Amino acid sequence: MAAPFTPDHLGTGLIVDIAPAVSAVVAAASAEAARCAAELIGADPADPTGTDPATPDVHADAKALATQLVRLRIELAAGLDPIDTVVVLRRGEVTWAAIAQAAGTSRQAAHERWGRRVREELDGQDSDD
Repeated sequence: MAAPFTPDHLGTGLIVDIAPAVSAVVAAASAEAARCAAELIGADPADPTGTDPATPDVHADAKALATQLVRLRIELAAGLDPIDTVVVLRRGEVTWAAIAQAAGTSRQAAHERWGRRVREELDGQDSDD
């Protein structure tokens, strides 16, 4: 039998650190978005990002980017922050216009929403090389 509810339980429920749980849920949801996108496009579920640098096939690259566009749509519809997906798309030279179309917004709005964060991410990776 469970212990009776007390006011202390309410206090604990309001102050307990949920950050690790939130991070785990977001990571799981993002991974599921990638898996679903790969399934919808017909990409390899083992590599839903399609970012294998050993893949010289242009068609595979196009399928991978299409998968990322679907993943972007899924993440947005699920209320997730799709910044990692947007970074992959921009690294793959997908235009802001295509990203905006997938996001259901204008090119300018997409760039304003994610442009600075994408630039910081890509610039940070360049400086590590």
